[in-house]
Parts: sequence; structure tokens; C-alpha cells
Amino acid sequence: MITRTVGKFKNADPQLLLFLLAVFGLGMANGIFQVTYNNYLDDTFHISAGTRGWLEFPRELPGFLVALLAGAMFFLAETRIAMVAAFVIGLGMLGLGLAGDQWTLMLVFTIAWSIGQHLEMPMRSTIAMDLGTRNQHGRRLGQSSAARVGASLVSGLFVWIIIERFGANYTITFVAGAAMAIVAAFVYARMAVPEQPRQRGKLVVRKKYWLYYVLCTLFGARKQVFLTFAPWVLVKIFGEPASTFAKLWMVSAVIGVFFQQGLGDLIDRWGERRVLMADGIILIVLCLIYGFAGKLGLGRYTVWALYACYILDQLLFGVENARSAYLAKIAETPEDVSASLTMGISINHAVSMVVPWVGGKYLWERFGYQWVFLAASGIAALTTLAASLVRTPDGQEESASDELPAGG
Repeated sequence: MITRTVGKFKNADPQLLLFLLAVFGLGMANGIFQVTYNNYLDDTFHISAGTRGWLEFPRELPGFLVALLAGAMFFLAETRIAMVAAFVIGLGMLGLGLAGDQWTLMLVFTIAWSIGQHLEMPMRSTIAMDLGTRNQHGRRLGQSSAARVGASLVSGLFVWIIIERFGANYTITFVAGAAMAIVAAFVYARMAVPEQPRQRGKLVVRKKYWLYYVLCTLFGARKQVFLTFAPWVLVKIFGEPASTFAKLWMVSAVIGVFFQQGLGDLIDRWGERRVLMADGIILIVLCLIYGFAGKLGLGRYTVWALYACYILDQLLFGVENARSAYLAKIAETPEDVSASLTMGISINHAVSMVVPWVGGKYLWERFGYQWVFLAASGIAALTTLAASLVRTPDGQEESASDELPAGG
């Protein structure tokens, strides 16, 4: 089995291998950031839930503006935009590692990290799908996600070791993440640029893609509830340290290496509609457990139920690939895909900037954290309803090949 796997990658497209290596490097950087950022804020600045929610507005603003940022670089190939994005991620993390307790510097470098992160996301999806045939979009996106979560395993282990040996040393962790992002930038630079780069429109908004935009809007709300408030429950209500998140990140990464690849294949076999509906239904359950696990009489196992929710939620972020594959199937032209993915990110971040502030200031602080997740369960229900409307052209959902093609 090992020999067969090695043989697959030995015969695979070198561009695919370079791409997966770059994704792995940025996955390391992202894993380090996500594992440590909430504890870094709490340990360094001792902020409230309302302030934590407010902080998401400037942090998510680059995501809202990503369509404009990508549009300004319309003359560059996707691999070159990804290279620039990776370098900016590295710059942001380096700054965070050296900012100390300076709130303004923390804010500036958090925004820099966010600019790079949000600029790279649509490029990553587009490059992945460009490296496969039309019926391999789910597989290529799944391979990209698998590489990313594999990197998360390594980053989680790294953070755990650093904390065990040096305590909560955020300088070491953030600087290490910066180094991985800069390495990824150099790898993206090694990827070939097409002789005739794809002509991308600066901005794409089409009536035909309305359902994709709705799904992106709902995802923006769902995403911020879990990125902002799920770990904040564990930090503020249960007092969990950064090492706990490192361990949870590692567990989700181990499962995710297999889960994300399988999810990509499932998208190709089941179709986007079923996968997106299943995601919505599962999220309803997760929201209710997050909000009311303490009232279920679980005793000391309450926090373990939240651990399980955290891991499953991390895995379900891979369902984003189903939205990307759906867009690719209904796109009027190939040039629409990258620009529309970018527009989708801008749309979901318009929601992302508002939801944490409302959730922190008007729900958590006034009524309790349970109401944040009760509202999130309603969003998940709307996601399920919207997903039920997904339709793709006939004859485009055959299973992808199990092999990595020699020519990409």
C-alpha cells in the first residue's frame, strides 16, 4: 500500500505537488495562529466577550474587501496572487510575534495577517480545481484540504511542545508561523505561470449565482459564531489553556487527513446538495450542544462534549469545498470561477464583521452565551433550507478517478 501511494505521487503532476506543499506550509501557519490567537488575546489584553466580538470587525474587514484586492491584481496569475498573499501572512504573524502588549500594533498586524489569509483562500480553491478535470473538482479540493489539515497536526504538536517547554511564549509560536508562510510564498513562486494567463474580471456579480451568494452569506454568520465564540466559551467559561486547543487541533487534524479526502470524494459521488444539507443539520445539533451542554447533567464530561463539538466543527469547515464545486459547475465561463469565489468571500465577510459584535455585545453580555448558539442554530436551519435548493447541470456528477493523473 505504501509503495502504491509513493508511486502515485511520483507520477503525479509536479505542479500539483508544489501546490500541495505550499498549502501545507500555509496550513502550518494557519494552525499556529488559530490555536494560539484567542489565548494570546486573553493572556495579553484580558478582553471581554464584547471586545472580542468587536475585534472581528477590523479582522474580517479584509475579507469583505478581498474582491477589490484581488481585482486590483487582475493582471497576475492565481499562483502569483497566492504568493503575495502568503508573504503578507508571514509579515502579519512576524509582527504579532514581536508586538508584545501593544494593542495598536496587534491590531495592525492582525489585519495584515487577515489580508493575506483572505486573499489566498479563493486562489487556493481556483488553483486546486485548475489542476484537475471537471469531474475531479471535489477530489482536488479534498486533497488541498487534506494537506491543510495534515499541516494542522504538525502545527498543533509544535504549539503543544512549545507551551510545555516554555509556557505561553507567543513570540516563538507566531514567528515560527511566519517562517512557514514565507516558505509557502517561495513554493508558490516556483509554480508555473500559464503562457496566456486567464483573463479574470475585476468583479463578478451575476443573477445566476444568487443561491451561491446566499450560501456564502449564511456561511459567514455560521463561521464567525464558531471561530469567535466556540473557543471563547472554552477559554472564558471553562478556563481552557492554549495547550488544550493544540491537542484538539491535533486530533481534528489526524481525523481530517482522511476525512477531508473522503469528503471530497463524497461531494463528487453524492453531489453538492446532499453534502450541504447534511452539514446544516449537523450544525444545528452542534449549536445546541455548545449552548446547553452545561444543562444536560453531564457533570465533568460537559467539557468533553464541547471538545467533541470543537473537533467536528473543524472537520465540517471542509464542506466549503462543496460550495466551490457547485459554483464551478454552474459558472457561465471558467473566468467567472476565481472572481466569483472572491466575491463569495466578500459577501460572507460582510456578515462576518457584524455577527461577532452583535453576538458578543447584545447576546452574550446581556443574556448569556447560550443565546449566541441558539441564534446560530437558526442560521444552521436556514443553511439547510438554502442547500435544499441547490441544483447542478445534468451529467456532471460522475465519480472522479481514484488516481492522481500524470499530467494534472
